[in-house]
Amino acid sequence: MRTFFSYLSFCAALLLLLTGSPLRAQDTIAPKTDESDIQQQLETITENSQNEDADYTTLLDALNQYKEHPINLNNTSREELRQLQLLTDIQINNLFNHIKKNGKLITIYELQGISGFDLQTIQKILPYVRVSDKFNSSHFGMKEMFKNGSHAVLLRYGRNIEDQAGFSEIDSAKLYSSQNSRYIGSPDKLYARYRFTYSNKVSWGVTAEKDQGELFFKNKQRFNYDWYEQGLKGKQKSGFDFYSAHFYLHNTRFIKSLALGDYQATFGQGLTMWSGYSFGKSSDIMGTKKSAMGIKPYASVDENKFLRGAATTIGFKKMEATAFYSQKHIDANITDTLPDGEAAAISSLQETGYHTTLSEIADKHAILQTIYGGNVAYKGSQFSVGITGMHYELNADLRRSLDIYSQFEYTSRQNTNIGIDYNFILRNFNFFGEEAMSANGGRAFLNGVLVSLDPRLSLTVLHRYYQRNFQNLLSNGFAENTAAANEKGLYAGIVAKPSPKFTLTAYYDRFEFPWLKYQVNAPSQGTDYMAQLNYTPSKRFDAYVKIRSRSKYKNTSATIDDIDFIVPYAQTNYRINTSFTVLPSVKLKNRIEMVDYQVDNGKTQKGFLIYQDITYSKLGSKFSASMRYALFQTDSYDARLYAYENDMPGAYSIPAYYDRGSRFYLLLDYNVTRRIEVWLRYAQTVYDNKKVISEGSLTEIKGNTKSEIKAQVRFKF
Repeated sequence: MRTFFSYLSFCAALLLLLTGSPLRAQDTIAPKTDESDIQQQLETITENSQNEDADYTTLLDALNQYKEHPINLNNTSREELRQLQLLTDIQINNLFNHIKKNGKLITIYELQGISGFDLQTIQKILPYVRVSDKFNSSHFGMKEMFKNGSHAVLLRYGRNIEDQAGFSEIDSAKLYSSQNSRYIGSPDKLYARYRFTYSNKVSWGVTAEKDQGELFFKNKQRFNYDWYEQGLKGKQKSGFDFYSAHFYLHNTRFIKSLALGDYQATFGQGLTMWSGYSFGKSSDIMGTKKSAMGIKPYASVDENKFLRGAATTIGFKKMEATAFYSQKHIDANITDTLPDGEAAAISSLQETGYHTTLSEIADKHAILQTIYGGNVAYKGSQFSVGITGMHYELNADLRRSLDIYSQFEYTSRQNTNIGIDYNFILRNFNFFGEEAMSANGGRAFLNGVLVSLDPRLSLTVLHRYYQRNFQNLLSNGFAENTAAANEKGLYAGIVAKPSPKFTLTAYYDRFEFPWLKYQVNAPSQGTDYMAQLNYTPSKRFDAYVKIRSRSKYKNTSATIDDIDFIVPYAQTNYRINTSFTVLPSVKLKNRIEMVDYQVDNGKTQKGFLIYQDITYSKLGSKFSASMRYALFQTDSYDARLYAYENDMPGAYSIPAYYDRGSRFYLLLDYNVTRRIEVWLRYAQTVYDNKKVISEGSLTEIKGNTKSEIKAQVRFKF
């Protein structure tokens, strides 16, 4: 604890020094490059899903593309600006009304005179937009495409340095008695991607990945026993474990979108059809409304959250029609087979994407999944409405082991969902929502409104009601649950800017679960509220204070007469975050966060996380670097804390900090030439209170240190 208090004193002194420094007011528009809002949203998604290994490439793919090919505000559409997910429909509408009334923008500074475009908003969108009087033609030829298009090849390697239990030696007898106690492959993580892009009109590419423990070369398989080969069922081949390929065409004559291969389909507010991740509750209060992108290419390595087949969107004036078809094999636990060996019944779908042990490989691509449907939409400047239909089918019966709490979950070969969504702008009010129904009659309703009362005050209210028997494996509506079912709630948020230097964001969400849940043997309810105050006196300094508190119910750990009673538990996080540009090339970022986790015995488990970031990035320099040193301590895993870490493009690191120790990482970036860029990353966690890490698991490490190395190179041509 002495180290903790010494570090805390240093951080407090540094904070006082920085806030007391004479900082000049910002007199020019500079891009907000730390992307702290997006990082906070990714932290929240990881915390809610408890999946540290998620690949968020598809969430940020549009931003990465627009960084290289900025949107010309004088030659764009509402749909294109929505894809940024940084502007509300009210702001977009105000922009188009300004251009209609005053003519094309002459300079980016003109945005400051448009209602809703304050300095912070302009800073956020600046890296992704431009103002030009040169317009791209909607028609192009093959010669122009290959001349102005860009090719990129990305290669990545990574592995944990310390030996893990899953890779240790074992004799045949012990392996036979515990067949999933060892990995089949090496500890290396491999990633490769090729992608061609022409502006925002054309994209094609191939992505491949091998996770830790998966096999790359068949002749390097660790175990070659006959019984082991029979267990593999012939599913283990040489090469990458996962491949993805796509071809995508956008805005070419009447074809709005055309996707072949792997793609994503998102419509409305996510109740009927949303095949990937989406942002939810976070410090971005106005982002509670989802920005559906329709058909988009898929270039991530999540092996489940995508469609494989073909899709197209055609448009005439204000009408659009979309059709999509997908068919691919997915992982599942087989419980019954047909005489020919094909699956007849499964107990569950497997969504980890890992194929490292005998049972995981046996479950690989066990059944065939077919999805098809469409969307018809009218899209006006003030009003839009769409109807979406989706049919989901498996070639085997899904027979879950149902308990009382899960008796309304999807258990069938097929399901059909249909929904209607709307979006309506009336002056400074933006009404939106979606109503959906599944084949069994279950319904889900979501309705909300964004209100811009004043350039300094915005509100949002969202109500949802998801019946307990609503079934949809491809929904991603606004919810406290992981699925849009068995939930009703009311969410209200506010963004207030009392002065140019201060911004207050807050929300309050009350929700109820009318039926039982996993480990909650009674109907229950809960609350979630957050308040964050940002202080930005200049473009060099930004700080915020944040508090978030959540309370729910769960079964008590002590049963009475074999009855599990539910008891409340609560978690409250307190955070102070500062970011200060010391020099044009050097930025410091600091965070102090504490958590109180109240358990059912009335005791409170506590935890803290403190880190210091140093980032070096000089304009025109070939070299950049970022480093973090963190100290953490929690009383249990329940009191864990999450923090976004800088990583190389296409890779994401948002680890959970728990137990007691320190963490360090260093990321180096070097542009060898204009077309070749190299990244190196080293991360290490040292625990002070344990001699074995992940004890009893395949990732067990004998020792108190866990280290990881990564290397990546990108070629552009």
